[in-house]
Amino acid sequence: MTQATPDLNWLISVDDHVLEPGHLWQRWLPAKHRERGPRLEIDADGKGTWYYLDFEMRASGLSACIGRDKSSYSPEPLGYNEMRPGCYDPVARAEDMNEAGILASMTFPTFPAFCGQTFYRGADKELGLACIEAYNNWMIDEWCAAAPGRYIPLTLIPLWDPQKAAAEVRRVAARGVRAVAFSENPEPLGLPTINDPDRYWDPFFQAAEECGVVICMHVGSSSQIPSINKDTSFMANLSWGAVRTSGTMLDWLFSGVFERFPNLKISLAEGNIGWIPYFLERAEQVIDKQRYWVQRGVDYDPGKGSKQERKDGGAQTIDYLNFDIRQSFRDHVYGCFIDDIAGLRNLDLIGEDNVMIETDYPHSDSTWPHSIKLAHERLAGLPAETQYKILRGNAERLFEFTPADTAALPAPGGTA
Repeated sequence: MTQATPDLNWLISVDDHVLEPGHLWQRWLPAKHRERGPRLEIDADGKGTWYYLDFEMRASGLSACIGRDKSSYSPEPLGYNEMRPGCYDPVARAEDMNEAGILASMTFPTFPAFCGQTFYRGADKELGLACIEAYNNWMIDEWCAAAPGRYIPLTLIPLWDPQKAAAEVRRVAARGVRAVAFSENPEPLGLPTINDPDRYWDPFFQAAEECGVVICMHVGSSSQIPSINKDTSFMANLSWGAVRTSGTMLDWLFSGVFERFPNLKISLAEGNIGWIPYFLERAEQVIDKQRYWVQRGVDYDPGKGSKQERKDGGAQTIDYLNFDIRQSFRDHVYGCFIDDIAGLRNLDLIGEDNVMIETDYPHSDSTWPHSIKLAHERLAGLPAETQYKILRGNAERLFEFTPADTAALPAPGGTA
């Protein structure tokens, strides 16, 4: 019995974005919090400004580029009346997805920031937790419910309280959620690192592992842009952006977190994949040369030029004499790309089971409306089974997601 040919006419994007509709918190917050919750005010020119406690935010034009010519891209504020409805309306979004061959989509937030930093920074943490719960309920019961099988729910946690974060993970997991947003590097936010000796994040990690919830980290979720030097241009720094994601991957692999939580999975959104083979190879070289003195517990800070006994740290849980960092990567880490020719040419060094595709709708890097067409061009020459994994199979497996039946959807443009 021959196996059916994989359907390569659709993809699942594990990194898109939503510009929250103005009613979100006014409808989904408990009544006692609504007056102080986030609100969107539209001025006479149609521009919208979000207000929350002491914060104000207007949508960057780079966050809503869909339907516009590249020559009109700009970070200058853009009004909701100037955006394509798919930026904030789930039904309109699904129609746009049909056009581009996007079977399903996972969306990162905008006003809360990529992992809920806005609510972490707010002084009223009771209100902040209520806002996070309201966002998560809206994500499940309104955004995803508007088009069943088309959206993978991505939820937020209260970063300031790991016990409450664990409780929220368990609450949403009970409703079928398998993805939660987290920071690529909590330290710039003023939070403990994942290497914290007191294991600050362990309650959250434990809940995610128990519930099969994937920790998803978007580039920029540390609320910083890497700077080559103080005079470097924005264009150079933006081109250098994957350095954040490579640092996140290495930090997790060397942290000991995966040794303590062997079933935990992480996804690295919008970081591309072309750099992965180099950093895994370099990590192997470092382990080979340095593992013996590190294993003895000797700590060394080249900046201080001194040696001291290691007091604590997650890396103590790693047996460097037997540590296989490539296996750890294969077991725990998923790289995501929008358009990465170099990465796909080195797929054998990364692993076809650890790569997922993105479209970044509606941001300026988006491949919409040519998403499936471009994917076919980039994946050409790979076996059909491998293409299927990258286009959708890996995402379905990782997030335990069953997408809508493609037979019920209109044929997308640019299909095979």
